[in-house]
Amino acid sequence: MPFRSDQSRVVVPFASRRPAAVTLGDRISDQAQLRAVLVVLHQETSTPGRIGNALRALGYPLDIRRPRFGDTLPDTLDAHAGAVIFGGPMSANDPDDYVRREIDWISVPLREQRPFLGICLGAQMLARQLGAKVAPHPQGRVEVGYYPIRPTAAGRALCPDWPARVYHWHGEGFQLPTGADLLAAGDDFPVQAFQCGNAFGLQFHPDVTYAMMHRWTARGCARMDSPGAQPGHLHFAERAVHDAAERAWLKHFIDGWIARVPRPVVLQAAE
Repeated sequence: MPFRSDQSRVVVPFASRRPAAVTLGDRISDQAQLRAVLVVLHQETSTPGRIGNALRALGYPLDIRRPRFGDTLPDTLDAHAGAVIFGGPMSANDPDDYVRREIDWISVPLREQRPFLGICLGAQMLARQLGAKVAPHPQGRVEVGYYPIRPTAAGRALCPDWPARVYHWHGEGFQLPTGADLLAAGDDFPVQAFQCGNAFGLQFHPDVTYAMMHRWTARGCARMDSPGAQPGHLHFAERAVHDAAERAWLKHFIDGWIARVPRPVVLQAAE
């Protein structure tokens, strides 16, 4: 049974979490107290990319696990600051045991209201956990390259200065889960970003570094023959135009996302 959040749908803007002035001693002390962020990857050579870099820059250690290759996932996130499930070439609809286990496991951060972030496949897994459908485009179109997104009013309220175009690499999309807020919309794949409590799903890939883009375009060149895909040279030409805005947005997003805390449970007093 998918876990469904019953939290209020009021969008709370990400706030700056850095004090105006921080000494080196304060920074070392703060970082020593930070819990690790759980990172779920799906290939042996995968890395957390720019998101991992952003979290490390904030002082968070990374607890990297690959359930596809036998790693376990914790029963609680009490020992973690949050969790991120990244992308991969597989589908959230695949029958593989590790895919099902990851989707089921997302109930842990949802139940505990911990910061959770799904990137591409991870967002599709979150959507599945929340009861939404994940499927290919009806005309077989894909998004491989840079494509426009349009932040909604809720998205702008949460985090300003969204990039005009973001990097994609996917052939499936998902419906907006019931009770979730749409943060950004697209054309061929209308749901590009959504929020459900402290859980967020991004269909696009702000995590991709320059080195990752080289690997993906070299190893996944067959995908660039699909309807709607951009040729490899455009990936790099568009990156030169749009990457600075996407990188700045991601820094702000991660800073606010990881600072989110569970809401206290209000217990009804006995009469």
